[in-house]
Amino acid sequence: MKQEGPPGQLLLKCLLRYLKIQVLLTSYLQGFGWLFVLTCSLNNQTCASGLSGNGILKSWNSGSPIAKSHGPRALELEMFCCFFHLNLYLKAVSLSDNNKPINVLTGIDYWLDNLICNVPELVMCFHVNGIVQKYEMIKTEDIPNLENSNFSTKVIKDIAQNILSFLKSNCTKEGHTYWLFKASGSDIVKLYDLTTLCEETEDKYQNPFTMPVAILLYKVACNMMLKKNQNKKHYGTIRTLLLNCLKLLDNGRHPQIIASANFMLSELFQLDEPKKEDNTDFPINGNSDESYSEEEEEMPDSDENGSYSNSSDPPDDNKAVAIIKSVGELSVPEKYKSVHRIRPSCAFPVCHGAEERCRLVLSYVLEGLKSVDSSVKKESDLPAADPSTPIPLKYEDESTSGGPECLEKQMALFLDKMGSFQKDKHSSQSGMIPGSWQYKMKLQLILKSSKAYYVLSDAAMILQKYGRALRYIKLALQCHDTYCCLSASMLPEVLVFLCQCLTLCGDIQLMLAQNANNRAAYLEEYNYQTKEDQEILHSLHRESSCQVFAWATDLSTDLECQLSVSCKCYEAAYEILLFSNLKKQNPEQHIQVLKRMGNIRNEIGVFYMNQAAAVQSERVVSKNVSTTEQQLWKKSFSCFEKGIQNFEAIDDATNAALLLCNTGRLMRICAQAHCAAEGDFKREFSPEEALYYNKAIDYYLKALRSLGKREMHPAVWDSVNWELSTTYFTMATLQQDYAPLSRKAQEQIEKEVSEAMMKSLKYCDVDTVSPRQPLCQYRAATIHHRLASMYHSCLRNQVGDEHLRKQHRILADLHYSKAVRLFQLLKDAPCELLRVQLERVAFAEFQMASQNSSAGKLKTLFGALDIMAKTKCAFQLIRKELAAESEQISKGESNAESISPNESSTALNKEEVVKLLSIFESRMSFLLLQSIKLLTSMKKKTGGVNEEEVTLKTNKQVYSLLLRATANKSMTLLERIEVILNLLEQLSQNSEASSGGIQ
Repeated sequence: MKQEGPPGQLLLKCLLRYLKIQVLLTSYLQGFGWLFVLTCSLNNQTCASGLSGNGILKSWNSGSPIAKSHGPRALELEMFCCFFHLNLYLKAVSLSDNNKPINVLTGIDYWLDNLICNVPELVMCFHVNGIVQKYEMIKTEDIPNLENSNFSTKVIKDIAQNILSFLKSNCTKEGHTYWLFKASGSDIVKLYDLTTLCEETEDKYQNPFTMPVAILLYKVACNMMLKKNQNKKHYGTIRTLLLNCLKLLDNGRHPQIIASANFMLSELFQLDEPKKEDNTDFPINGNSDESYSEEEEEMPDSDENGSYSNSSDPPDDNKAVAIIKSVGELSVPEKYKSVHRIRPSCAFPVCHGAEERCRLVLSYVLEGLKSVDSSVKKESDLPAADPSTPIPLKYEDESTSGGPECLEKQMALFLDKMGSFQKDKHSSQSGMIPGSWQYKMKLQLILKSSKAYYVLSDAAMILQKYGRALRYIKLALQCHDTYCCLSASMLPEVLVFLCQCLTLCGDIQLMLAQNANNRAAYLEEYNYQTKEDQEILHSLHRESSCQVFAWATDLSTDLECQLSVSCKCYEAAYEILLFSNLKKQNPEQHIQVLKRMGNIRNEIGVFYMNQAAAVQSERVVSKNVSTTEQQLWKKSFSCFEKGIQNFEAIDDATNAALLLCNTGRLMRICAQAHCAAEGDFKREFSPEEALYYNKAIDYYLKALRSLGKREMHPAVWDSVNWELSTTYFTMATLQQDYAPLSRKAQEQIEKEVSEAMMKSLKYCDVDTVSPRQPLCQYRAATIHHRLASMYHSCLRNQVGDEHLRKQHRILADLHYSKAVRLFQLLKDAPCELLRVQLERVAFAEFQMASQNSSAGKLKTLFGALDIMAKTKCAFQLIRKELAAESEQISKGESNAESISPNESSTALNKEEVVKLLSIFESRMSFLLLQSIKLLTSMKKKTGGVNEEEVTLKTNKQVYSLLLRATANKSMTLLERIEVILNLLEQLSQNSEASSGGIQ
C-alpha cells in the first residue's frame, strides 16, 4: 500500500485536535521518522510544534482558537475547502487522482478533517492529469469503511489516549520546550527537555523554537482576548500565556510584542468593575480549556502501565526525559495512563483591594512604556531619570500668586486648549511618528495608567487619605495631559473620563478644605512618590510638560484658594460636557457635575458670609459698613445665586431651598451690620434693617415654595420654617425695643409688631414632636409674653377710647395665659415663668387701682394671690437646681477644686433669681396686707362670716411669717425659697374657700 504525505503532519493534527474529538493516528505510523516539539504551558493544554514535509517549523496550541480554526489547514498538502451548498448543507471537497485509489492515510486525513469541522459529507473530485472525470459523495461516517481505506476509529482513540497520557506525565515543567523524537526505521520514541539542554549556552535565543513558541503564546492570548463575552475564568490562562511569552522574548529584539503583551496584561484587570469579593470573580483553578473526558479525570490507584522512569532509558542516551520502547505499544488500549497531572499555575491573582489591583496594572503599564521608549530612536537625546533621585515638585509662593484671578487665567488657557485640540496637530517630543505602533501603543498605555491612578485616588478618597488621593489624581491628570498632547482627536469616552477626573479632583480639594486640621499629614502623603510613579512620570515627560492641570492639583494651605480650585474643577468638567455635546449622552454625569457645582458654591458663599460676620464683630469704632464687608456680601450672594441656578437646572428643590435659606441668613447678617452701625445711643430700628429683614423673609418664603410641602423633606422644611419664624421674631423684637418713633406713629409700630409676632407664631410649630420642639415652645411662650407686655403697656398709657382699652385688656390677659401655659411645659425656664406671673400680678394690681367697690377689689386681690400660688412649680424647679448645686459643693473641697467652672455652674442665673424673689416677696406682702385690710373692713360692716374669718386668719399668719423671713438677712437663697414654698402651700389650701366666700 502506498503511503501518502508525511505521517508526522497527520500525527500532529491528531495531537492538536485530541481535546476536541479525542482521535489520533493509528499504528500505520510505524516505519517513519518524525519529530514533535512541545511546550508545557498549562494544565490540560499542550503547545506543540512540528516539522512539516517542507522543513518549515509550524507551531500550534491544542484547544486554542488558532488551532481550532486554522491549525490543520496550514499543514495539509492537499487542497481543502469548505463551502455552503445551495441547499445549505456543509460539504467538504477534495481533489484526488483518478488513477490512484484512496489509501488508509488519505481516508484518515479526510475523516479527521470532517470530524474537526463538523462536516457531514465528503465530495471526492477525481481527475486525470488535472481534467475532472467524476464526483462522488461520501458520508463522513462511511469513510472508515471505504475500499482500500478501512480503519478502526477505536484504535485511533487508543493511540491518542496513550500518547497524551505519556506527554502529560512527562512534560511537567511549565514554560519548557520538549522534543518528542522518533528516528526513521526505529520503534523507540524519545522525549527531550530542550529548555534544559539549551541552558548551558550563553544566548537563550540559540534555541530555534523559542521565538515560534513565544509568538504562539502571544497569538493564542490575543485570540482569547478578542472574545467579547470572555468568561473571567479564562483570565488566568491568558495571563499565564502572556507571562510565559514575556519570559521567552528579548526586549531589544521584540519591543512591540512585549509592549502589547504588557498592555494586554494590564487589560485583564477591570478597573471600572463594581466592587465585589475578588475570590468570587476569579476561580483559583480557572482554566481556558474544555473539560477532560471521564477517562482522563480518573487517576490510577497504582503505577501499573503508567510509570515512566529514567531507569528504562537506554544507556546510550541519558539526556532523554522519557522513552516509549515501541510505537506498537501505542495501539494497546490504556497501555499508558497518566499518573501525573501538571498542577495549574494559571490562577488569576487574587487582589485584596483596589490599590493592589491598580499597582499590578501600573507595573505592566510601566514595562510597556519602557519597551515603547526603548524602541524610539530619539531615546539617546533625552536625559535618563535617576530612580534614586525624586522628581522635584514645583511650588509657587502663595503671596506672589494671583489667587482666584490666577485660577481664572489658568482655567481659560485649559479650556482654550481643550476646545482647539481637534484643530491642531499634536506631535511627540520624543520623535514618535504618528500612526506608528509606538504611537498607538503609548496612547493606550497612558490612558490605562490614567484610569489606574483615578481608581487609586478614588480608593484613597474613601479611606479619607486626602493627600494621597490628590497625589494620585495629579498623576492621572498628568497622564491625561500627555494623552491630549499626543492624540489628534479625543474620543467621547475619554472626555467623559476627563470629566470624572476633574470631578474627583474637585471633591478632594473640597475635603482638604474641610479638614484643615490634618494639613501636615496630607502634605506628607502628597509629597511621597514611589519609584514606579517616578519612572512612569519620566516616560510622560518625554512627550509633554504635564503642566496643563497644575492649577487643579496643587496642595494649597489657603482655605479660600482650595475652595476656589474645587469650584474651578467642577466648572471645567461642566464646560467639557457642554462644548463636546456630551450632556445628553451622559445625563447622570451632567447631573452630578451640576450638583457638585451647586454644593461648592454654597460652601464658598458660606465661607464669605462667615468672613463678613467676623469683620462685623471686630468693627468697634467705625459706625459705617466697611467696603470689605460689602465686597464679601457681594461675593457670597453671587455664589448663592449661581448655586441656586445649578440646583434648579436639575430640579433639586431640596438643595435649592437650602441655598435660599442661606441667602436669607446673609440678608439677616446685612441687617445686623446696619444695626451695629447705628450705635446704642438713641437707637431706632432703621429702614436699612427693615429692608434686609424683608429680603430675608422673601428668600425664606421662596425656599418654602421650592419645597412645596413638608412631606418632600421634613427636616429642611422645619429648618426653613424655624429660620423664617426667627426672622419675623427678630424684626418684631427690634421694632418693639427700638421703636422708630421719629418716623412712625406708636399705633402703627404696635400694629407692625403685632403682625410680625403673629407671623412668627405661624411658622413656629409647637405641636410636632422633634428635637426642635422645646425651642419652638420657648419661642412661642416668649412671643406671647412680649405681646402681653405690649398690650399691658398700651393699656397703662392709653387714655380715652374705652373700647380699645377693653380690647387691649382682653388681649393682654389672653397672651399672659398662653405664655404661662407654654412656660409650664418647659422644665428649664423657671425664671421666665416667674417673671410672667409677676407681670400678671402687676396687671391685676393695675386693674384693682381702677376699681371702686371693695368686693371688686377683693376679688382682684384673691385672683392675684391665686396667680402667686401657681408660681409654686417655678420655685420648685429653682429649689431643685439650688439643692443639686449645694449637694455638689458639699462633696468636699478637693472634689470641688477638681471640677472646672463650666462643670460646676448651672443654667440658673442666681442674680436674676434673687432679683425676682425680692420683687415676689414685696408684691406678696402688699397683696396680703391689702387683703387683710379689705377683709377686716368688710367684717365690721357685714358681720362674721366663717369663710372670710378663716381666710383672714390664714392671710394674717402668712403675712406675719413673710415679714419675719424678709427681716432675717442671714437666710440663704435656698432657705428663702423653702419659706416661700411653705407660704404658697398655705395660700393654695385656702384659695378655693376664699373664692367661695366672695361669691
